[in-house]
Amino acid sequence: MATNRFPGSCKTCGTQVLAEEGELRKEQGAWVVYHPNCLPAPVPGWHTGVLGSYDCETTGRDPLTARLVSAAFVTSDGRRYDFLVDPGVPIPPETTAVHGITDEQVREHGTDPAEALDRIAELLAAHLSAGLPLIVFNAPYDLTLLEVELERHGLRPLVARAGRIEPVIDPLVIDKAVDRFRKGKRNLESQCAHYGVRIEGAHDAAVDAIAALEVAKALAERYPEVGEATPLELHRQQEQWKAASEEDFAAYRLRRGEAYVAEPGWPVRQRPGADEAAVPGFAEMPDVPGALF
Repeated sequence: MATNRFPGSCKTCGTQVLAEEGELRKEQGAWVVYHPNCLPAPVPGWHTGVLGSYDCETTGRDPLTARLVSAAFVTSDGRRYDFLVDPGVPIPPETTAVHGITDEQVREHGTDPAEALDRIAELLAAHLSAGLPLIVFNAPYDLTLLEVELERHGLRPLVARAGRIEPVIDPLVIDKAVDRFRKGKRNLESQCAHYGVRIEGAHDAAVDAIAALEVAKALAERYPEVGEATPLELHRQQEQWKAASEEDFAAYRLRRGEAYVAEPGWPVRQRPGADEAAVPGFAEMPDVPGALF
């Protein structure tokens, strides 16, 4: 929930809402405020149905070279699948400092990566093939890494199992589009704080997957253009929003005289030399290199 910083008239009852005592929402391009007991009933939409959410923790920032360390797939109807993986390579100390997973832990308790990756891909493919939205915060990192890891281990890619990697809901892309000029960070913890989502123990794959799911629902409830779109419509909009955001960022870097090399693809990065026609689900647009892991 976004609390109103200033007093205003409740859109439902018309009486005064004191500062810090109401909920602020953006509707049809304008900000309005409600008393908590005057909030409109949720509009049925994709966010009221069954949702899945995927998150992973890895050995590094580059999804083309990093290895999977842990992952989680959760659904809004209560299913949860957790994976701890032995990546087969040392986990750098700087990444252990982020997610807390050590070499000793994965060697003692970690699953064989091929076994875990195959199971993860099957779960996500079944969800996507049913036409259900898949929530992935900063999708070009998590989904690209999954595809690269599957290839690395000689396993069928997700796109081949699901047909197309859609519909994907990426709260990072949506938040930047619907609240473009908000100051501050846009990482998952910051978005949780902004949208009133509780998160404890960030950088645990299951914790982050659940939090991303709740942020996606909060975005749909606050912004009608998000909640009322069909999942496939929203998927296409995110392709456009991501392209526009990337163009803006490239122009900003150019004004600063800084070099910038974009990497195309949302929700999965298009790798150099890849045959785009052979991999439906790839979008022809740039993505910011590097990611939170």
